[in-house]
Amino acid sequence: MKNVLILNGHQYYDVVAKGELTNNYINTATKFLEDKGFTVKTTHMEKGYDIKEESEKLVWADYVIFQYPVYWMSMPWIAKKYFDEVLTQGVHYSGDGRSREDSSKTYGSGGLLKGKYMLSLTYNCPESEFDNEKGFFDGLSLDDSHVAVHKIFQFCGMQALESYAVHDIFKGDLDLEKELTKFEKTLTKNFL
Repeated sequence: MKNVLILNGHQYYDVVAKGELTNNYINTATKFLEDKGFTVKTTHMEKGYDIKEESEKLVWADYVIFQYPVYWMSMPWIAKKYFDEVLTQGVHYSGDGRSREDSSKTYGSGGLLKGKYMLSLTYNCPESEFDNEKGFFDGLSLDDSHVAVHKIFQFCGMQALESYAVHDIFKGDLDLEKELTKFEKTLTKNFL
């Protein structure tokens, strides 16, 4: 298990979302993993992709890192479009799992991909809003607030690794080196 697919879900918006931060994380992950002997492929969704090729990459990958900025509490629409197209028109990675012969097989349990995935998120939202009953997310954890994204991967049969997020990116005091060090610690925990 040494193949990693990094999905770049960034969508460009002038002034507020040019992609530099996302690229820093992807470049850091790529170098870290290649230095540890992993083979890495990337897809930058906004630059276009071939559905068949992406389907093959997902089958090839032992691990997927999905790097995206959080826009309006979710992934950018270009990323949703990617999953809709690749998972619907590409190789079929699962039935829905249910079986008339075996009632233990429940909805969403028929995934054929056996790898693991990691979410890596960039947020303007402060970290203190998560796991906080009085916070914006009503007590939800970071992962709970991205349940729809997790369910995409789970439906295909993949298992979650620890997620990473950088917060307060527009506050003006982001210490990128410190954050990238934290990111590498999460990569170490997930991949080594």
